[in-house]
Amino acid sequence: MRRKKVSVMGNLVRDMMQNVMETSFKQPFQSGELRKNPVEPAWVCPAGYEYEIIEKYDLKMEYLRPVGVVTGRVILQLHGGGYIGPMKNIYRRFAVRYSKISYGGDVLTPDYRVAPEDPYPAALQDAVSAYQWLLQEKGYAPENIVIAGDSAGGGLGLALGLYLKDNHLPLPGGFLTMSAWTDLTNSGESYQTNYELDPLFGNSTHNMLYDSTYIGEADPMEPYISPLFGDFSGFPPVLMQVGNYEILLSDTLMVGQKLKKAGVKCRISVFEGMFHVFQMGLDLIPESREAWEEAEEFLRIVYHISVKPEGKVVRKVKTGQKRSARDITEFLIAMMKKELNG
Repeated sequence: MRRKKVSVMGNLVRDMMQNVMETSFKQPFQSGELRKNPVEPAWVCPAGYEYEIIEKYDLKMEYLRPVGVVTGRVILQLHGGGYIGPMKNIYRRFAVRYSKISYGGDVLTPDYRVAPEDPYPAALQDAVSAYQWLLQEKGYAPENIVIAGDSAGGGLGLALGLYLKDNHLPLPGGFLTMSAWTDLTNSGESYQTNYELDPLFGNSTHNMLYDSTYIGEADPMEPYISPLFGDFSGFPPVLMQVGNYEILLSDTLMVGQKLKKAGVKCRISVFEGMFHVFQMGLDLIPESREAWEEAEEFLRIVYHISVKPEGKVVRKVKTGQKRSARDITEFLIAMMKKELNG
C-alpha cells in the first residue's frame, strides 16, 4: 500500500467521476460508436522529440524518440482499451512521460489489432511482432526493453512475457503494469466487493469486462488471454500499480502473489481510494504524480540509472492558474470515454 490516506483532490475527482458515470455513462461500451469513429484533435509532437509512424508486418506502430539522445533504452507500451479500443492521444502523452522518466529512453507503441474484427490471438501476435522489431531491426538489447501497459495492455504485456518465455525468446528487463486486466474469467473477489465502489465499471455488467469479444472461441483461462493462469518463473522484475476501489483490484493482487511465489522480484502498489488507471491524471492529482514517480524509480533500478543531484534541489513553484476538481474530473472523464469506448 503506497498512500494511507486519500488526498482531498483524489476524493473529489473520484466522487465526481462516479456521479457522472452513474447519471450519464452507464451504457454498453461495446456498441463501438466511438471506436469506429474516434473524434480526437490531431496530436502535436512536443518540441525535443521525433515521432515516426512505422508500418511493419501489417502492423502500425508509433515510435517516439528524444532528439539527439541515444540511450539504448526503450519502453514497449501496450495501450489499454479492453482489446476493443485503438491507439489514443492519452497514450501519446504517456509515451512522452515514459521517455522522460526513463531519462531519454525511446518509446514504441503498437496500434495492435482489436476485437471484434480481430479477436485473440491478433493482439498477442502484434505485440510479439513489435517486440521482435525492437530486437531484430533496431538492435535493442532485451535487458534494455521494459514492457509497460495499462488495463488490457497490462495483461497483454504479461501475456507477451509468457509467450516469450515459452518460446525460448529473450525476456525484457522488466514489466510495468497499471490496473492490469489479467483475468478475463472475471473470477476475482473484487468483482463482487468493489462492484458498488468502482466509479467506472461498478454497478453495471454492460461494459468491456463482460462477454469480451476478444476471447472469441478460445478458452478464457488460456494464459495468453488471462495471464493470471500462467507460470511466471524466470520473469524479470515487475511493478504493478492498482487502485483499491477497482473491480480489477484482484487481477493485480492475485498475479502479484503468483509472481512472488515464483521467486520474481515484484512490487505491488495499491493506492487508497483510487480508480481504474488513475495515472491518466498525470500531474493533476497527488496519487497520479506519486504513481509516476514510483514508475520512474522502478525504471532507474531496471536500467541501472544513477542520478546524482547537483547542489540543493529546489522545488519549482507554478504560478499559473490552478485547476479545480471539476476541471480535472472533466479531463479524466474525457480520457476514460475515449478508452472505454475504444
